[in-house]
Amino acid sequence: MKINKFFLFFLIIFTNNISNSFANEDVIQKGLEIFNGKGQCAVCHILKDAGSQGNIGPNLDMVIVSLESVKNIVTNGQGVMPALGLDGILTQDEVDIVSQYVVTVANK
Repeated sequence: MKINKFFLFFLIIFTNNISNSFANEDVIQKGLEIFNGKGQCAVCHILKDAGSQGNIGPNLDMVIVSLESVKNIVTNGQGVMPALGLDGILTQDEVDIVSQYVVTVANK
């Protein structure tokens, strides 16, 4: 009986970690697509993971960013950067996804 409980516990933990990994990979892939596509972030920013070489905005591989700050800037804009969220260029879900992507891959 103890073996079965241990096995069940291990299976639950293992399955949860696998599903979180797939979910994270989906967010990263979708974030990359938004960064290079609809969000047009690659036009202005350098980000090694995205293969982008923009030279207008900050080099995202050289800055330390938090999820909250990236979401705020993507939503409301800053300097010459448009307010992608407020202007309706990106949905709130897309803002969340591309922000998570940038925070995850920046400085890697």
